[in-house]
Amino acid sequence: MSKKTQPYKKLLLPFSLIYGIIIGFRNWLFDVKIIKSKSYFTPIINVGNIAIGGTGKTPHIEYLIKSLQPNYRLATLSRGYKRKTSGFIISSSNHSYEDIGDEPKQLKYQFPSVIVCVDEKRQRGIENIETLESSPEIILLDDAFQHRYVKPGLNILLTDYFHPYWKDYLLPMGNLRDSKAQADRADIVIVSKTPKSISPIKKRIIKKELNLFPYQNLFFTTIKYGKLVKLGHTKKINIDNNFSVLMLTGIAKSKHLKTHLNISFKEVFISKFRDHHSYTESDISNIINQFNNINNPNKIIVTTLKDAVRLKDNSIFAELSKLPIYYQAIEVGFLNEENEKEFNKLILKYVRNAKRDRKVY
Repeated sequence: MSKKTQPYKKLLLPFSLIYGIIIGFRNWLFDVKIIKSKSYFTPIINVGNIAIGGTGKTPHIEYLIKSLQPNYRLATLSRGYKRKTSGFIISSSNHSYEDIGDEPKQLKYQFPSVIVCVDEKRQRGIENIETLESSPEIILLDDAFQHRYVKPGLNILLTDYFHPYWKDYLLPMGNLRDSKAQADRADIVIVSKTPKSISPIKKRIIKKELNLFPYQNLFFTTIKYGKLVKLGHTKKINIDNNFSVLMLTGIAKSKHLKTHLNISFKEVFISKFRDHHSYTESDISNIINQFNNINNPNKIIVTTLKDAVRLKDNSIFAELSKLPIYYQAIEVGFLNEENEKEFNKLILKYVRNAKRDRKVY
């Protein structure tokens, strides 16, 4: 915590202690099996965190899909955060982000052949998925590390390099929604958004601070930026570093994208909204005005894919689509090829062992 925010944050300590007692009691109920976690026939890989937002769960889910999809039938399951529906839904191209949530919509957009499902009750969701006529061979759970009613076969815990959980505090004093001790349940810990220039000494320091058990594996991933992808407009533009950019985002953390765009373009202007923001007619009008006020004939709007699925589902996108708007493609990368091979080997080992166990379930 910075010196400016520390006095204010300290006032919230009593509330964090109360919150810690509540979640500690809840976890104890699961630990002593008063409340039971349920295992399932289908191999389940969970990707989650113990902090609120911004660790890169969806790009890691996408990485797993790309790795596994050639050989396995896959389904993803999440609660569909901020959707306006309830219950179990199997997404289709007809569903909007308001029906299933923006992140499931993003996954369905990128991977049409994957069974993308939402249900606020993960147990019910998994049970519905397993009854499908063409049931998946693997279920990827999105953001269910805290959801202890389900016991995944493989638990992957993410933590942001710049905001590691071991230096954070419980809500509301910090950003942790669960105790640091719950990290012990992870089979794999991934430090996400790691700078490519990280030194071996820094990696060793992080490993020491994590103090993982022998059964836990540690990996470092980074963000890889791809091409700018057009949204709506048809006119071809030859974009270079003399362009100005209006960065339009409604995500938890946009600092890394801003840094990337600052390196790539002449200047970057910001139009920032809260995570999962639903854009309104007034928002679009303000964005268009902000774009028109940029004093450079060479200018574009750059957003994220997560924002793009929310914008395109909106009837008011027609006005914004007249402008040169793109989304920045991103994906997860490992720091070196050896680490990536080791990670993929662990994932495949779990899946193969789980498939063998299914035969004698």
